[in-house]
Amino acid sequence: MSEQPTSSGAPATPFSLEGKTALVTGGAKRIGRALALALAEAGANVLVHYRSSAGETAEVCTEAEEFGVSAKAVQADLSAPRDWEAFIADCRVWRGSLDILVNNASIYPSDQLGDFNEASFLENMRVHALTPALLIRAFAAGLERGRIVNLLDTRILGDDRTHLSYHLSKRTLHSLTKLAALEYAPRITVNAIAPGPILPPPGEGAEYMERARGFVPLNRTGTLKEIADAVLFLLRSDFITGQVLFVDGGRHLYGGPYG
Repeated sequence: MSEQPTSSGAPATPFSLEGKTALVTGGAKRIGRALALALAEAGANVLVHYRSSAGETAEVCTEAEEFGVSAKAVQADLSAPRDWEAFIADCRVWRGSLDILVNNASIYPSDQLGDFNEASFLENMRVHALTPALLIRAFAAGLERGRIVNLLDTRILGDDRTHLSYHLSKRTLHSLTKLAALEYAPRITVNAIAPGPILPPPGEGAEYMERARGFVPLNRTGTLKEIADAVLFLLRSDFITGQVLFVDGGRHLYGGPYG
């Protein structure tokens, strides 16, 4: 006999992904694409957010629909001010509900303390921290039960002096994960994934990944499927919140500095 939720705080029924609706930010490429397709394969309808990659997003939606679910592209610039409550409301209208939020969208500029500029710093903070916070708040408003997963980086436990703005903004998202988990419990679980070397940064290739492998205790780089499996695990769990799951082959155990 399955366990039913009660007012006394007994375990809730399992959170099935089938028939749920998920929003994946930055879902057109790389990890975001893998997450959108994994959610679709698990039976969730997916809203695939993009900023400028309309063609790639359309392809992701087409692939997602092959799993027998609905998929829709939604455009927004996460680095710009916007009425994010209205954005989330529009997302809810599509299928009548919005059950899952995956804050995946990311940028990765190089900068250091000696040469960073205010515009880049603020852009990173908006994309990785401020806009996710506003999306989380809008998503959680009035929601009886839901799931949030934020995408961090294994580097949050070290010090990356060559990507200052990125590093500090991802650390902010780490703190936001824990604060939101407390704020919205028990209705909504809020967790994070901290990937290690999965894909090379834009402009890098096999040589970069081989160097990265040398700092991984398990002596290999990770796969997109391993990230997707970790996200699905956190989404399905009903007794995990405020956690960061490092999917990095143990890279975080070495700490920093990076760069």
